[in-house]
Amino acid sequence: MAGSLQLIPLQDFPLVEPGDDLAHLIAESLGRNDLSLEQGDVLVLAQKIVSKAEGCYVKLADVQPSAKALELAARADKDPRQAELILRESREVVRVRPGVVIVEHRNGYVHANAGIDKSNIAIDPADPRVLLLPDDPDASAAQLRAQLKLLCGRSPQVIINDSAGRAWRNGTVGIAIGTAGLEPLYNQIGQQDIFGNVLEVTEAAVADELAAAASLVMGQAAEACPVVLVRGANLAVAEGGSRALLRDKSMDMFR
Repeated sequence: MAGSLQLIPLQDFPLVEPGDDLAHLIAESLGRNDLSLEQGDVLVLAQKIVSKAEGCYVKLADVQPSAKALELAARADKDPRQAELILRESREVVRVRPGVVIVEHRNGYVHANAGIDKSNIAIDPADPRVLLLPDDPDASAAQLRAQLKLLCGRSPQVIINDSAGRAWRNGTVGIAIGTAGLEPLYNQIGQQDIFGNVLEVTEAAVADELAAAASLVMGQAAEACPVVLVRGANLAVAEGGSRALLRDKSMDMFR
């Protein structure tokens, strides 16, 4: 594991629009920041720029709320059109209170409001829109990793992060909703601690830990820093995605 860690923001990253080539934008930004990819580097991207590049916008005027959405909107004090989108993006509604709907997203993670958001996107009050999560963040991360190999000569490990709350703590932290090229869990079961005790349940969610660390550098408001280069993490290489981070419902004490 890492002995020391560098978190390097890609400064002056351009605003992302639908159809933009994120790999080219990142390659160009690395050059402007006098950086080049090294073996073992991890790139952490804010979910927003992935969703924007993939055109995951929905205009609320185009949404027709169902009866179920109208009922949910009344319980959650939300726009019925947003409630309809939450239902479409979800497998299950877990909890509801005024202002928030906790759901199991169709990709498996438990999220507030199915990750649907209006922050850090241009809003026309006369024609409001919202931004959905990427359709398949693992596939997006894998594609970006492959494209950067062609552009930069190296395949960085990639994490797509998003902000999420936790059932037992205040505040939000960054979590990994998509990964490529890395093992998202560091399984230490069977290893010994400093006193020789055998570890029985220890698994570090290293992808989430790096997502949270990068989120601290990115900021949540007007910082405009959606890509962070992480150096020194020394993560295991793996070609699977982020599914290992998802706890099975049967093991989830909060559902």
